[in-house]
Amino acid sequence: MKKILVYCLIIAFLPIIDLHGQIKFEISFPESLSADALTGRMFVCISRNNEREPRLQAGRYGVQLLGADFSELKPGTEIIIDEKTLGYPIASLEDLPAGEYYVQAVLNKYTKFNRADGHTLWMHNDQWEGQNWRRSPGNLISEVQRIVHDPQKSQTIKLETSKEIPPIEVPADSKWVKRFKIQSKILTDFWGQPMYLGATVLLPKGYEDNPEQKYPTIYHQGHFSLRPALRFQEDPNNETYQKWTSDNYPRFIAITLQHPTPYFDDSYAVNSANNGPYGDAIHQELIPEIEKRFRSIPEGWARLLTGGSTGGWESFALQVFYPDFYGGTWSFAPDPLDFRNVEGINIYEDVNAFYKVHEWYNVPIINTRNHETAEAVLTSEQRNRMELVNGTKGRSGQQLDIWSAVHGPVGDDGYFKPLFNKSSGEIDPEVAAYWKENYDLRHILETNWKELGPKLVGKLNIIAGHMDNFYLNQGVYYMEEFLESTEEPYYAGSVTYGAKQKGHSWKPYSYAELVEIMAEHLEKTAPQKIDVWKK
Repeated sequence: MKKILVYCLIIAFLPIIDLHGQIKFEISFPESLSADALTGRMFVCISRNNEREPRLQAGRYGVQLLGADFSELKPGTEIIIDEKTLGYPIASLEDLPAGEYYVQAVLNKYTKFNRADGHTLWMHNDQWEGQNWRRSPGNLISEVQRIVHDPQKSQTIKLETSKEIPPIEVPADSKWVKRFKIQSKILTDFWGQPMYLGATVLLPKGYEDNPEQKYPTIYHQGHFSLRPALRFQEDPNNETYQKWTSDNYPRFIAITLQHPTPYFDDSYAVNSANNGPYGDAIHQELIPEIEKRFRSIPEGWARLLTGGSTGGWESFALQVFYPDFYGGTWSFAPDPLDFRNVEGINIYEDVNAFYKVHEWYNVPIINTRNHETAEAVLTSEQRNRMELVNGTKGRSGQQLDIWSAVHGPVGDDGYFKPLFNKSSGEIDPEVAAYWKENYDLRHILETNWKELGPKLVGKLNIIAGHMDNFYLNQGVYYMEEFLESTEEPYYAGSVTYGAKQKGHSWKPYSYAELVEIMAEHLEKTAPQKIDVWKK
């Protein structure tokens, strides 16, 4: 009887016995910054140093990050982040080592979008920062706080997101670089909120002195940036600046486009079910506005494309989807041109996005490798957990989520229907089939070559390293295999590879040299003699 009594007493007091230390964050925002309730995602960033604010150290290879969604949170009400909250790189605060840390909270605000397809979504509305919650204007941040963590002791840290991130400062125009931004009616109608497109325009030497002269254009695709195209900097030591401002150099107007979406810093420039009609908006609103404001030649043969990585896929896809609108592309390290390898995942044959299934064993899929040593840097499972911590329902603003948003169908809840489960890795073959039919560029070309081929002869140029850090060279191999098999017509473009150990950023020539290659292309393909831009 005494033993039973002792056991009962132990059980009764278990809730207050501290069997192990727990660390917990209680985070709120003040009424002075918002009297209204807010919806969004709260982050806690934990770093070992304070050389930069912890929020600015968060990333794929960055500091410890945890996040939690909240809805209709009133000022002064606390969000709890504790050992049950999913984190990255460490999955749980239970495993946070003892030590001294610097912590900071970030409140990422969501906006209600009443989309034209009838769905209502809560997502972060880009503030011209490029879909980056770490520095998005209007988001709230706390002061950085130093803590000492002892896993044997319980600890509660209170953080108040008491400061608002200020607006982005758009650089002033100069003689060489001009910027503008327009509201897109097409995208505003789709998203049910004002949506914007922009352009950074790099003007050639002599533009002001030759008011009757019109110029061919280079569209340099890529992630959101307000910087000018072709790595141009107004610095005498900059190679592009040196050539661009010289007397004997091809005269182009070079343009970078800004088209962030609620899913990512970049729409991939095509129409899609989840992002909306960005292809239409860019080609029916933004580019006509560019050609109205600046003296570019409004002809397909005079519009050339380039870009790397995201911009590599975009520049290639635009040439394929708009074969008459553009006159050629030079696509560097493009995102998957063939979905048999999407950063290590074969979406058609693999059953799981986290590991390869063999008869007697499974092998983790490597997402990222070191191009010099071939050493694994991140697994697919780690990469996807990082995205899930950054945002649920595909709202991470990260790479794999935007591919699902661009390539995939809309789910029942209005957010994209995922290619695979972010927690288990299980692949949905129906979604994979949708990807294939609509955005697998090798498949699209192979299926439609009779129609597309005559419009693409000499226009497709791909450049990649044999050891691309994200295995993107595999998609290039598949694309090259098809292109080299083409007949009536033969594609007559080029595929260029870096030698051994050349990774994602490899280029056989600089962007300054690429302009000269593009000029030679126009000299061969233009329907009329064009040599005046070299004057």
